Amino acid sequence: MGSKGNRLLLLIGTAWLFDALDVALLSFIMPVIKQSWHLSAGSLGAVSAITSLGMMVGAVVCGYLADKIGRKPVLIGTLLLFSVGNLLLTITPSVGWFIAVRFLTGVGLGGELPVAATIIADHFSGTQRARMLVLVDSFWAFGWILASLLSFLVMPKFGWRITVLITALMGFYALLIRRHLPDKTPAEKPNQRPFGAALRQVWSAEYRRATACLSILWFVIMFAYYGMFLWLPSVLVLRGFSLVHGFGYTVLMSLAQLPGYYLAAWLIGKVQRKLVLAVYLFGTMLSAAAFGLANSSLMIIISGAWLSFFTLGAWGIMIAFTPGQFAIDARGMGMGFAQSIGRIGATIGPFLVGALMGVGFKIPAIFMVFVGALILGILVLLFGLRDQDRQ
Repeated sequence: MGSKGNRLLLLIGTAWLFDALDVALLSFIMPVIKQSWHLSAGSLGAVSAITSLGMMVGAVVCGYLADKIGRKPVLIGTLLLFSVGNLLLTITPSVGWFIAVRFLTGVGLGGELPVAATIIADHFSGTQRARMLVLVDSFWAFGWILASLLSFLVMPKFGWRITVLITALMGFYALLIRRHLPDKTPAEKPNQRPFGAALRQVWSAEYRRATACLSILWFVIMFAYYGMFLWLPSVLVLRGFSLVHGFGYTVLMSLAQLPGYYLAAWLIGKVQRKLVLAVYLFGTMLSAAAFGLANSSLMIIISGAWLSFFTLGAWGIMIAFTPGQFAIDARGMGMGFAQSIGRIGATIGPFLVGALMGVGFKIPAIFMVFVGALILGILVLLFGLRDQDRQ
């Protein structure tokens, strides 16, 4: 890969690190603000939903801007939004202000990943591009580990505001580092189409099939990931398995993601990407069923580790798959649009779990909903998506 590739990997990997750091920190902060501000379940749900809404807007708008004005300035702008948002979050006096600031932060976070992925896709091609994209996605695990350290070591002593302040300062430091991002590639040309025309481009006959299939797949993966990882650990605590909110469990689940990413990166190029992704989605489906049926601490640990392994590995392969489905002038918009649809799944997943529990569904039955969604994803992948890689 070379020193240039390694440097780009580290610079772009910070996008995934900060995205994961924010998602994980929010899951740790929500119980704290629920108690201190005496929030209802509806208000707490709004906190989670508004972040996903911001990410949805950020993905498609920043993806469009990346095609129009260039990848580097937009990627730097997304991190600036994230950092300023977290800085403002430390002084929010009420849940209303908290929700407003979380929307701003979500725009930055949602815009980061599709733009970061397009930069990698622009600078590499073929198997090297796919492997680099999986490897940068592996920084997600490091973001969760960092959030765990802050939540268990800093938050209990200094509170959630100081913890968020630390992440804001880390973001400003990363801004300085990102000045060293490469400028435009020779092939990168501004796409001066208005937003509506750019959106119609990714739904033109040339891209319609890819856009539709990728949007469904991103919806399924984010629906399953956010529904299972953000909500159901709390359900398991109610069933008496308190270990799922422990530091050791959180770190273990994060570490289990890494071999999933690295195996996927190794398999890509040796096996057809569609087949690798299908295997990972099938593994996610089996692990979800086992996790939902788990009735002991040991089963929760084993099935949870496999769930982390397969789910995040599948996410990494999707990151590798998506940019190559679009030519360079439509890549930012195509990636951003597909991920924005995925954010709808990220919003629905956690709410659906709560709604199903409210009408009496048991945990195994709820997990069967995720299994059904994953079956749909596998069918769309195998019969709808072409394994292509545009320059």
